[in-house]
Amino acid sequence: MLTIGGTTRVFLAIQPVDLRGSFNRLYGYVAEVLRADPQSGHWFVFTNKARSRIKVLVYDGTGLWVLNKRLSAGRFSWPSSEQASLCLRNEEFGALVNGLEVIAKKNWHRQ
Repeated sequence: MLTIGGTTRVFLAIQPVDLRGSFNRLYGYVAEVLRADPQSGHWFVFTNKARSRIKVLVYDGTGLWVLNKRLSAGRFSWPSSEQASLCLRNEEFGALVNGLEVIAKKNWHRQ
């Protein structure tokens, strides 16, 4: 069973990716574009151009997993950035896959 541990990081690829590919294409994207180690045990999250699907690439120590989710309606809320990827907290990742907005708001707290 896959779980996100306290030391596991979740990296969100900002630019849409062609999700027709699977293990090798996502592995190459992580290594070449995100400049990260696909076998690090961290989670790498990708979306398509329409933001109706996501794929997650995970290495569990023995092999690669590709997790896939397709929405029946609507779109995933996807943050924007100048960087190739963003690191999400586990709670933010959970909110993202459940359809909640994960974009940080400035001055959201009361003073």
